[in-house]
Amino acid sequence: MDLRAHLLELLAPLRPGDELVPGARLLGISTEIGFWLSLELAAGEVQIEVSPLGEGRFAARTAQFAISYRDEGGRNRIDSALGLALCRAVAERVGRNEARVAGALAQRTRDAVPAARIREVRVESLLETAGHGAERFFKLSPYAGCLIGCRYCYAQTPMSAVRRLEMLPEAPWGSYVDVRVNAAEVLRGELATLAPRPIKFCPILSDPYQAVEARFAVTRACLETIAAADRVWPTLLLTRSKLVTRDTALLASLPSAWVGASIPSIDDETRLHFEPRAASIPERLASLATLRAAGVRTFAVVQPLLPGSIDELADALAEVVSSVSIDVLRGEEAASGDFDDPRYAESRTDAWQQARAAELVAALTARGVAVWPGELPPELLAATS
Repeated sequence: MDLRAHLLELLAPLRPGDELVPGARLLGISTEIGFWLSLELAAGEVQIEVSPLGEGRFAARTAQFAISYRDEGGRNRIDSALGLALCRAVAERVGRNEARVAGALAQRTRDAVPAARIREVRVESLLETAGHGAERFFKLSPYAGCLIGCRYCYAQTPMSAVRRLEMLPEAPWGSYVDVRVNAAEVLRGELATLAPRPIKFCPILSDPYQAVEARFAVTRACLETIAAADRVWPTLLLTRSKLVTRDTALLASLPSAWVGASIPSIDDETRLHFEPRAASIPERLASLATLRAAGVRTFAVVQPLLPGSIDELADALAEVVSSVSIDVLRGEEAASGDFDDPRYAESRTDAWQQARAAELVAALTARGVAVWPGELPPELLAATS
């Protein structure tokens, strides 16, 4: 039984499509970066997190879990009374089931290889619904955990919570990964039954082309499954690895594919300071050039912004991509020491991040490169609307 099944057991007998309370229907669940459930209300959607008790604020609790709601940094405002009521309703259900589920999780851990940092795991489902309105898409993660291990990555805190849920020992971010060895098999069944929408190989949880992909090729197997499907599934991948070029021909054969690289700076010394295990900036740009020459649609994501010439970055991106997503630093996580370096200290401030973002938007716009703020490139949205 995988984590998704355990989360459903926490909510039992509630299932997707059922009402938690009148007017609040369970739309779906996610175990990508913790335990999350999406509730559909007349006024929109609400995201509820179920996490192990620990430090931090919550709206309701059980003996073992904290329940909270998310307004996505103010982008999805939720009435506090409604959020509290929904969290209490979730807590009531979780409280009934938590002892049984905790026992199942403990058994799952006992059956696993205790010291394994690279685990081969099997999943019962793969695609997870994400996005809002016209930006509805599926997330797909061939791996959970990431050996590239960027220290400012905001996945490390929720992934640490997932390890606590699984009763696994604490491990530094970047030192562990779960390989979802049956992902392509599960995906094949899901593509046969679900209605097509964009699929995003989600780098929040892991990089689809991190080093273990060279050995296990789970990402490639999933792409081959998408290529063999009898319907078109627009596909998007984002990576910090040059391994993506191994699959250039396969990606070019897909009728609707977008590939992007995360490029926070044009200065490779800065990259080496913050992302020592990722591909160099020249390697990432070369990968995008190779893919673009093969006919693959390419984009870049600049998040966070790190020191380096904005004009040089804009020039380089304009050569290899048609659009760019820009966002600012969303917490330092384990990178506080990296930002303490006097060369980079100013870049940790919100004022610096916002100013640099505005400067990059202007520079890219002047070069005819589209800038987008959401989850999906504008060309992809246009192709699927």
